[in-house]
Parts: sequence; structure tokens; C-alpha cells
Amino acid sequence: MICFDIKNLNLSYGSLVALKNISMNISTNGITAFIGPSGCGKSTLLRTLNRMNDLIENCKISGSVKLFDMDIYGSIDINLLRKRVGMVFQKPNPFPMSIYDNIAFGPRAHGINSKTVLNGIIEESLRYAALWDEVKDRLKKPALGLSGGQQQRLCIARALAVSPEALLLDEPTSALDPISTGKIEELLTTLREKYSIVIVTHNMQQAARISDWTAFFLLGNLVEYGATEKIFENPDNVRTKNYITGKFG
Repeated sequence: MICFDIKNLNLSYGSLVALKNISMNISTNGITAFIGPSGCGKSTLLRTLNRMNDLIENCKISGSVKLFDMDIYGSIDINLLRKRVGMVFQKPNPFPMSIYDNIAFGPRAHGINSKTVLNGIIEESLRYAALWDEVKDRLKKPALGLSGGQQQRLCIARALAVSPEALLLDEPTSALDPISTGKIEELLTTLREKYSIVIVTHNMQQAARISDWTAFFLLGNLVEYGATEKIFENPDNVRTKNYITGKFG
């Protein structure tokens, strides 16, 4: 089943063309990795999937992006879209409040105020993020007191708390140490059973380890897209092979 259906997508910032006629389908329940050198368009494409680019001045978009059957660039409620499509950024960005209130923020914004219901959401989300056992006795403590890796897992839990259908991650481990990176990767491979996950990564070993599908971008173009094993072991395009083998990038 298709989660995101992207057709003839073009995006520019003023005179700078960042995405050129991108067409691809992203499947449900799995991990899709976007790879490519800096400035190739992978993070820009990721941000089109929940309309984060709307916040950038002089951004022009044409083509279509559908979340299941919903045109996300039609007349939709942006808050509802971002409930359905969660996002985790490169650097952990917990709110300056307690661990509990970080997770409760989204559900409260969508009208859930019952303490019993919130308690259940907080525990479930932290369990999904493999963080519950580490923080269950300090839920009222400041989230900023957590380690970097714990903060990033908290941000994933915060995104999961509103029951999204898809989760977008923009280089979520680039600021973390190897042990924390391993925990995030292990977490994502568990979450792939329930969510459609799209991850931007500069770490090709990471893409090879955890993703089911890989898309290679270059200068705003989608060069090649397919099963991760095929992309890494037998790519069709010589530019893909050269990038993966380190000849450029």
C-alpha cells in the first residue's frame, strides 16, 4: 500500500530550483532512506511531506503530494496534516518543560485533557521510543536534563504521542554518539512494523543497515530509487554506484 504518492513535484526558492520533477511512491510500514550529497534536495523533499517548506519565504511548489488519498497541498488543515505526519529534526529539540509535558503537549493541543488518558499515552509513547524504563521515575523532571540520545528518543516519543501514520526524520543521529545512534537505529527498525518512516541520512552504512528502500538524489533530481539491497549491491545508474563507492560526495 502507498503512503505518499509524489507526482511531478517541482520546488524552488526564488530563482534556486531545489527539486526537479520528482515522482515516486513511498510505501506503508517500512523505512525509506533518502541519500545524496549536501544540497541535493533530500531534506527539501522530506519537508514537503508535511508542508514544512510553507514556512520559507519565496517557496514555490508545483505537482502533487498525496498522503494516502489526501492531497496535502489542497485545502487541508495543516495541524491535522502534522498530526498524521510527525517529524524529528537533526538536533534534539525538547521543549523547556518536563518529560511528561513534552509528550502530553500534542495530545493536549488536540483536545485530550483527561489525566488517565494522558498517562496512558505518555507511557505507551515512551515505551515505543524505548525510553520508559529510563525515565519512568523522573517524568516531572526537565526534559533538558536528559542526555542527547535520550532527548532524541523523547522527540520521537513526542511525535508518536498523537498517533501519526508516518514519521519523518531529518538526519536524526548526526549529532549523537555511536551508542545513542545504535539505540535510535534499533528503535526505528522496531517502529517500521507500525509506521511509514522516511529518513534523510548522510550515513550510507546507516541507510544500508536499517532501510527497506533507498532513494538517491543529486542536484535536485531523483537519480535512482528501489530496494535498498539492489541500490547498494547492483545499482542501475553509474552515478549511484559512484556515490555509494565514495567516488564523489
